[in-house]
Amino acid sequence: RAAEFPREWLASPLREVLTRHVNGSEANLHALRKLLAQPAPGVFVLPLFSRAFCDMLLAELDAYDASGLPTTRPNSMNRYGLILNDIGLEPLMDTLVATVFRHIGRACFPIEGGSLDRHHTFIVRYSADKDAGLDMHTDNSEVTFNVCLGRDFRAAGLTFCGEMGAPKHRHFSHRHEHSVGNCVVHLGRRRHGADDITDGERVNLIVWCHNRAYRASSAYLDLQQQR
Repeated sequence: RAAEFPREWLASPLREVLTRHVNGSEANLHALRKLLAQPAPGVFVLPLFSRAFCDMLLAELDAYDASGLPTTRPNSMNRYGLILNDIGLEPLMDTLVATVFRHIGRACFPIEGGSLDRHHTFIVRYSADKDAGLDMHTDNSEVTFNVCLGRDFRAAGLTFCGEMGAPKHRHFSHRHEHSVGNCVVHLGRRRHGADDITDGERVNLIVWCHNRAYRASSAYLDLQQQR
């Protein structure tokens, strides 16, 4: 059985749900769904981390930056950020996925999120003099978790269109405004982009979660042919 992600690092509403109900039970999923806001079809938002954990993780990132050790670009799109495996945080993120995200993923997306078993976890940074924003794109994931860790910033919303392979997948559907500790959850195939930041710096934790069973299904293969 996987170790639990420390409950004191979770936002209190989520901590209460995971403490009160048996993980994976129908009661647990029902309680999680009540906690989720759905500002647009297929886009979910919930309070995830405590402010203390966000500050602690930012301090860890700042310490790594100050060390002068090398960093690897988190993906092919973002130039500024950090892969958390590079600084020894892979076991913590494994635990977060196994004991928190797999339940949220199942509550949001029972098919794609029904069995999250792998992940790519990284930090992205946005500021006017670095990556100001990010063009519309999809993720290499079944379910993406995007958590704002903080800093002071203006603008820098997250814009959504439709799902790849669907009619009107390039049409605007929703703009999410980031707030510290809150997580937005969406399918990896949902087109989205980071609006240009106008002031300050925004730092986000991104977790691309994979579902190997779903990737072996005919439904997944059919979607790939539509891209």
